[in-house]
Amino acid sequence: MTSFSRRALDKLSKMSGEQIQRLFNRLCDEESALDAVLESLSTGIMVCSIEGRLIMHNKTAERYIPFVVRPLENRDAELCIWEMIDDADIAAFLKTTYAHQKSNVSSEFSLSSQGGAIRFLTVSVMSLVQRRRITGTIITVDDITEKRSQDVLLRRMENLAGLTNLAANVAHEIKNPLGSISIHIQLIQKALAKARQSDGMLTDTKNAEKHLAVINEEIDRLNKIITDFLFAVRPVSADFELLDPNPLIQSCVDFCRPELQAKHIEVQLCLAESAPRLLIDSKLFRQVLVNLIQNAQAAMPDGGSLYIGSAVQDERFVLTCADTGVGMNEKTAERIFEPYFTTKAAGTGLGLTMAYKIIKEFSGDISVRSAAGKGSVFTVSLPVPQRAQRLLEYTDEE
Repeated sequence: MTSFSRRALDKLSKMSGEQIQRLFNRLCDEESALDAVLESLSTGIMVCSIEGRLIMHNKTAERYIPFVVRPLENRDAELCIWEMIDDADIAAFLKTTYAHQKSNVSSEFSLSSQGGAIRFLTVSVMSLVQRRRITGTIITVDDITEKRSQDVLLRRMENLAGLTNLAANVAHEIKNPLGSISIHIQLIQKALAKARQSDGMLTDTKNAEKHLAVINEEIDRLNKIITDFLFAVRPVSADFELLDPNPLIQSCVDFCRPELQAKHIEVQLCLAESAPRLLIDSKLFRQVLVNLIQNAQAAMPDGGSLYIGSAVQDERFVLTCADTGVGMNEKTAERIFEPYFTTKAAGTGLGLTMAYKIIKEFSGDISVRSAAGKGSVFTVSLPVPQRAQRLLEYTDEE
């Protein structure tokens, strides 16, 4: 209540009918102005009772939150707010918040639109304080989709800086087959010139075919270099969602387990009991894990053991992939994520490069610890989005 309203209420018994009418009109104007402010906000607002029943809201909240029962259809407030929302994660968050009497907490959520686009929302729950007493809650909803898109764009621009080194590597790779092609073409040209000076017949057809075969091999090699280069520089196209990583890890391990067992590799899986939802692309996340498992398999040609575990440490989700394979020396470990660097005879040197790019696209980090003959440990660290974070608490102090 405003100071004007308090003063007017104190003098209400002494007011004339005309004065009361003016007071009523002014109060209506104030309420109309507050409604206009509420409806003009880009933040969705929902005010609920202490039991969780919706008291008031703005249109922005209806635009952001999918309701299974629209607020106007719940005039009698028979349903709690979480029973009205048509999104299991948001509903569960609000229900848990009320069940445990939490206040001043916040969490991020992703929602799919009918067109397939993903929107990201931050939902916060704060205490509604009236006359120094908590009488309900204020739920705010903010659309952070644009911010997420800007973050992704910034990361991709930063990744472009690495193209200089990649282009230099490709130029070096292309130089060798081009030189070989040039030499063999010169040899064919000399053979043709010699033939013209004599009877016009090539003296050794097999020799010419040998040169042409080498040229064809080098052309194939060039084509592979270019194909791999385009693969390496192609931007990572991620469809981000807030997902529980543990089921993805479990499915990847189940997929690879038969082949690992055939290679006499024992798998130990240890997942965090309550993993947070991560802002990731499920297909790309699986690609990274499968690549790490395949690298571990290649490092254990005679069998061994593979440990895959997850944990939450300092608001980050940490995935560990440790093998008992041949390991790497320090120089090899330092270059393992570089494009075209490989220790495999038939490797492209791009598998771990793509894994590195994907994890960076997820705003995470990937590292390796290894020693020759002692195996390797790959560690993936991903940020945990804002979830149930405590905001400033209301205190009943002067």
